[in-house]
Amino acid sequence: MKFGGTSVGRPERMYQVKDLITRSTEPTVVVLSALSGTTNALVGIGEALAAADKALAKERIDILHAHYLNFYPELLKSPAARTKAEDILKEHFEFLNILLKISFNEAIQRDILAQGELLSTKLFHTLLEELEIPAVLLPALDFMSIDENSEPELGKISERLKAILAQYPDQQLFITQGYICKNHRNEVDNLKRGGSDYTASLVAAAIQASVCEIWTDIDGMHNNDPRVLDRTRPIAELSFDEAAELAYFGAKILHPASIWPAQLHNVPVRLLNTMDPAAAGTLIKAEVAETGVKAIAAKDGITAINIKSSRMLLAYGFLRRIFEVFESFKTPIDMITTSEVAVSVTIDDLSHLDQIVEELRRFGTVEVDSNQAIVCVVGNQVAETKGVIQSVMDSLVDIPVRMVSFGGSKHNVSILIDAQYKVQALKNLNEGVFTW
Repeated sequence: MKFGGTSVGRPERMYQVKDLITRSTEPTVVVLSALSGTTNALVGIGEALAAADKALAKERIDILHAHYLNFYPELLKSPAARTKAEDILKEHFEFLNILLKISFNEAIQRDILAQGELLSTKLFHTLLEELEIPAVLLPALDFMSIDENSEPELGKISERLKAILAQYPDQQLFITQGYICKNHRNEVDNLKRGGSDYTASLVAAAIQASVCEIWTDIDGMHNNDPRVLDRTRPIAELSFDEAAELAYFGAKILHPASIWPAQLHNVPVRLLNTMDPAAAGTLIKAEVAETGVKAIAAKDGITAINIKSSRMLLAYGFLRRIFEVFESFKTPIDMITTSEVAVSVTIDDLSHLDQIVEELRRFGTVEVDSNQAIVCVVGNQVAETKGVIQSVMDSLVDIPVRMVSFGGSKHNVSILIDAQYKVQALKNLNEGVFTW
């Protein structure tokens, strides 16, 4: 069971989480995110330290400390529990203040970001102790690890976690941190933003759990972006493949990487709402029977790169050399289309854009279009469902389309458009591809 920042962001929400985890009849591992707003605050502290603005860093540390000083008295009632909470806060905020006196580096930044999950889990575990609910606090840094390519070491994670859990044969409840891990240098690291979902899926796969529940503040994955449209609805069931496409192409409820560990070990994933536990949510599993369009998602911050070379495009090995440029800079490609004289690709990681463009110019003329968006139409066998492509293109007839990717997957049709048209595209597709 994983609970996000909004699910633990207020004392009363932590009590709701307590109610949800204690009603389980199976041994349960609970993964918690940092309290809502904490990770952003920690990022700000790190940025101030990186800029050598220690006065601003100190101000931000004090603001965050004040938030927690207001938080714990509402959460905990007994003097003993409050004293323990004070000690927890003292430990972590003393650490942050010590950083004002030492040289800043990237490893310190990762240590800073880890404080949020450490604080939330320790405070929640203190609440369970106060309420005399037996639970074990499992430090994620004892079992969660990534390799030199920042990929989770699932085999090692499973081996370590099972060994730790075996030490507590009579315990039913375990609390651990999302997001944080150790890297191949044994330093504190993380699974990047949204990584608590990833942690939950990795833990579920590592112990072959009966289910992985992702609890957030919305009742499942919706068929369109509820921040843009009022008329959306939760999807009852999705296949792993459909959910992976939606998560990757913009559905914010689920971390894009969090599907494959569960899929690898066939652990069903449920997306549920902490604020409305009775809501059915969304079940993600290996196979679903229903075909056709299930959902639409959009991914912002896309840049399109067009490489035009009438001399080289059809030459043997040309595409390989193009892809090797992106590989050398560890930059993944989202979409690709080709013509007789050009190849177009899209990326969302711009950290090496200038170097990539410089390398690509060896092969031909390079054009870069920034501020693009990918709109993705997802469904089981959507590529083979009669009329889907027609209805998608009819819905976008008034919107300039930069690229279309269709056929690479049976589960999605991806369209690249200028970001200014994204909201209109989502609205048009909502009317054009769903039957209500």
